[in-house]
Amino acid sequence: MTKLVAFVSWSSEFFDTLVRKSLLKSLPGIDITFYTSAEEVEALVANATEPGSDLNILQWSTYDPQKRDEPTHSNRLPSHLHVLSSSYTIRKALIRKHFLYQQTFVNYLTKHPESPLTWAVPKTWSIDIAFADELDELWADELYDLGELIDLGDEANDENPSSKRWWILKPGMADRGMGIRLFRTREELSQIFQSFEDDESSDEEEENDQEPSRNSEEEEGNTRVSTSQLRHFVIQEYLSAPLLLDPAEADIAGGAGSAKSGLGAGKKFHLRVYCVANGALKVFFSPHVLALFAAMPYRSPGERTQTGPSPQHQATADEDPQSEVKTISPEIDELDLAPHLTNTCLQHDGPDTEGSVRLLSELVGCTIYSNDPTWNGQKLTQINIDDVMNQVSVVLGETFTAALASPVHFQPLPNAFELFGVDLLVSHGESGELVVSILELNAEPAIEMTGPRLGWILDDLFGSIAKACVHPYFSSSLEAGGQDGWRVGETRYGLRKCLDVQARERGG
Repeated sequence: MTKLVAFVSWSSEFFDTLVRKSLLKSLPGIDITFYTSAEEVEALVANATEPGSDLNILQWSTYDPQKRDEPTHSNRLPSHLHVLSSSYTIRKALIRKHFLYQQTFVNYLTKHPESPLTWAVPKTWSIDIAFADELDELWADELYDLGELIDLGDEANDENPSSKRWWILKPGMADRGMGIRLFRTREELSQIFQSFEDDESSDEEEENDQEPSRNSEEEEGNTRVSTSQLRHFVIQEYLSAPLLLDPAEADIAGGAGSAKSGLGAGKKFHLRVYCVANGALKVFFSPHVLALFAAMPYRSPGERTQTGPSPQHQATADEDPQSEVKTISPEIDELDLAPHLTNTCLQHDGPDTEGSVRLLSELVGCTIYSNDPTWNGQKLTQINIDDVMNQVSVVLGETFTAALASPVHFQPLPNAFELFGVDLLVSHGESGELVVSILELNAEPAIEMTGPRLGWILDDLFGSIAKACVHPYFSSSLEAGGQDGWRVGETRYGLRKCLDVQARERGG
């Protein structure tokens, strides 16, 4: 019987339990000994110096404690030592927004303009900024093209400000919706960065005067960021024609969710796809795709409630979602982000956070509330879902292909795999068709946000990873046909393959 040393260490007990359960259930032919100390595993490696003392080590843990020195993360391992790790050492080309768009997408699309990423990647600019007054120089350089688009929009829409194009600002290395802002003009972008500076100065004064009595920013729903610590930002064209649905209409398990929520409009949502990269390189994703809905019904950024919500913040349960809406030109600090941000981490104060999470497959039959007249009032069909799933497969495969073209910032290893949470948006294209756009990839995704009702998909997911990535690496008794002939687009072990290329050979 194959013996395996498994180093499993997560700050989340939920994550830790999932990993252990999946290994014990999915690898019945392997004798597993679990360790929680990296030092103990290093000692085992040090003692296994003789060629006859075979040692199989699995590092399935958070990124930091994994041993990455020779020989455990080398492309060429000693023949008696077999080490598999649950993350790649270098993958900034995927998980850092400014790297993903500037180094990965822009460079790849310059050489491959025929790639499907042409329609799947929003117009994007990457900037490095610490203070608002640095924008003057950026408008003349990195943001020159954006400035021209903004100026053209100003000239074309002077009589109807609400129809102007909107842009979205995102910190390159922040997550959980932190620092995301919407703007239309050069002046509004300057105001945003000035507000970040003012908030940072206020915090410093508060720390010098007295110990703050409030909870952390994340706990109270504040999305401020410090530009002195997060200098990298991306600016994207805001996709203002998202597919809008009411999650309350979804046909969920137990017969609930057949009635409309009564909010009077559909909500924006994004797709959370659990994607697994294995070796160098195969890429899979779970067909159990999540739809994560915003807290409030969607309205275009140029619309606001007559009462006026509080400054760029998340709506609370005390706000009336059915307030009369009129189209005016709001000041940038009065823009309510609740209809636009679909990150459920920001909805902890809402009355029904889990009600914002659905499976994509559960949305079949829901009414479409999009502004597109071709779709408004129609029902979402299984054909629509299949189309979206096919686009997801293509976009994921092309994204990793693009990352491979940036070898300095993405280096897949034959003895590694990694789980990513990929966020995508479904919107209406210029011709009315449904278009899937990629937003970001997250390492060590916040799987807890899946919620108890859908916890079973995580059991399936981790079991699938154990079968498709861990078992084949260590078990010589795996059936020869287990992965042979597994074609792109085919589903096995609960995973759908979307890329299969040979970037590196497995060593040792």
